[in-house]
Amino acid sequence: MNAPQETSAPPLSYSLVLPPGWRQIPLRNGTERAVKRVLDHAFENLPRDEVFTYRRDLEAMLLQRIRDAQEADGLDLYLPIELMHGTSVPASIVVSETRVAGAEDSDPEETAVLLAAAGEEREVVDLDGAPAVRTEQTAPADPGRGVEFPSRRVDYQVPVPQDLQRWLTVAFSTVGAEDVDSELSLLLVDLFDAVMTTFRWRFADAAEPPRRAQNLRGAR
Repeated sequence: MNAPQETSAPPLSYSLVLPPGWRQIPLRNGTERAVKRVLDHAFENLPRDEVFTYRRDLEAMLLQRIRDAQEADGLDLYLPIELMHGTSVPASIVVSETRVAGAEDSDPEETAVLLAAAGEEREVVDLDGAPAVRTEQTAPADPGRGVEFPSRRVDYQVPVPQDLQRWLTVAFSTVGAEDVDSELSLLLVDLFDAVMTTFRWRFADAAEPPRRAQNLRGAR
C-alpha cells in the first residue's frame, strides 16, 4: 500500500472523479438546488409543455432515491443523468457515514482484515494508501418497496483517518433487469471500481484538486 498522508487532524472531505454524465446530489445541504440543476439539464433542449409529465415523474423518482439515501445517513448521492450509447444507465452511488463496532480500539488494517474475513464476497483493498473493505453481492427484488428487479451491489468501507470511530461507505448499485450477471451490470461494476481508484481524502492543508475532481461533500 502507498503511505497515507501524515496529518494530526481528520480530513475535511473526500473527492471522486466521476464518469461523464454523472452528477452529485448533496444530501445534507443544497439538495433542492442540485435536483433542480439535474432536472433543468435533463430537459434543457425540450419544450416545457411537452415534458411536464416526464419531468414530474423524474423528480418524484429522484426525491424517493434521496429520501432512501438520507435515511441511510447519506452524505452524497451520485446519479448518471445522460444516456450511454443511447441507453439510460440504471445505477447510483451513495456515500454515507457508518460505524464499525470496536473499530476505535483496533488498528484500521486489523479491522479491515476482520471485516473481510466475515464473508466470502469481501476483500481488503487499497484506497488512497489505506486499507478498505470491498464487498460485492446481489440483492433480490423487493416489490413491496417498489424494487422490481434484483440488483448487483458493490460497497467500499474505509476508516476516516485520525478518527477511527467513523468509517465512510461508498455504495454502488445497478439494476440488472432480471439478470444481475448481464454484460451491462458487469461493465458498470468495472466502471465503479475504476471510479474508486480516484478516491482521495482532502485535508485542510492540501492543495486544491483539479476542478473535475471536486465532487465533494465532506465526511463529517
